[in-house]
Amino acid sequence: MIKGVNRQVLEIHDTGSKYFEKAILFVKPEYSTLSEKRLRNAAQKTFAGCDKIPNCKRQKALGILLKALGLFASAGTGAVITFFLVNQ
Repeated sequence: MIKGVNRQVLEIHDTGSKYFEKAILFVKPEYSTLSEKRLRNAAQKTFAGCDKIPNCKRQKALGILLKALGLFASAGTGAVITFFLVNQ
């Protein structure tokens, strides 16, 4: 259910994907004054490269992997600092 009447909605009928026939996007209030053409171009750029399911999954997996590596690096740095502080 959608509540409220002050929402601008952009409905895309031709997604260019064999998986999806239609996309419904809710425009943020601060961008509701932009032209429809500009909003549609922004939507196409947003979905570019995600027209295939495996590609989207691969991008998501890569993002998770990079975040995990960052966490492990932070934990390793903390362990090294703790080691030197304890062994002084």
